[in-house]
Amino acid sequence: MLQQTQVERVIPKYLAFIKEFPSFSKLAQAEQSEVIELWQGLGYNRRARYLHQCAQQVAGKTFPKTLKELEQLPGIGPYTATAICAFSYNQPVIMLETNIRTVFLYHFFPGQTSVKDSDLIPYIIKTLDTQNPREWYWALMDYGSVLKKLTGNHARRSSSYTKQSKFAGSLRQVRGEIIRLLTQASELTEIELQTKITGDKRHFPDAFLQLQKEGMIRHGKKSTSGGCRWHL
Repeated sequence: MLQQTQVERVIPKYLAFIKEFPSFSKLAQAEQSEVIELWQGLGYNRRARYLHQCAQQVAGKTFPKTLKELEQLPGIGPYTATAICAFSYNQPVIMLETNIRTVFLYHFFPGQTSVKDSDLIPYIIKTLDTQNPREWYWALMDYGSVLKKLTGNHARRSSSYTKQSKFAGSLRQVRGEIIRLLTQASELTEIELQTKITGDKRHFPDAFLQLQKEGMIRHGKKSTSGGCRWHL
């Protein structure tokens, strides 16, 4: 939930989510539409689908504890895998995210631009608290957050930095609207969806097709006019 979403928005959603789905088995048994509906307001709805799929794969099993195993689960990439290993299992893995980059760029690469992660890693290895990596990474992330407020976003000097595109008028906005409309109305035809979209309608065909391919929206019953209705 915290990926590209502010903590203030996440906290109430997280608490509601855990209350509704207190275990992997509960989440695995839920309908995809239930999961996505509860996720509304966080954006990047495919994260909810991935989480649901993860639960279906691990329910009733021992949750993976290695980077290799974790990265084979839906939606889990290198950072999420290292975060799980560090924070859940207190493993001394090499972890990089924007606040951690900020700390090392500020202290060891002042004024330099396009700094590669491979340049940062030796410093991360040398400073890592191998006995308690969990608290060390907590401290680094908190410190990086403070540095950003006091000295600016040094993560922009990283070669891996990408500026998030504007939401208003974007394809992301239309994708989110389609999902929101289907959580409110259960089933709608493609024409009904396109009519109700308030964002840039030029993005509708691509957004609609993407959501189909990803399995975010699915065929429902045919409408009285013969067109197919869609649901989550």
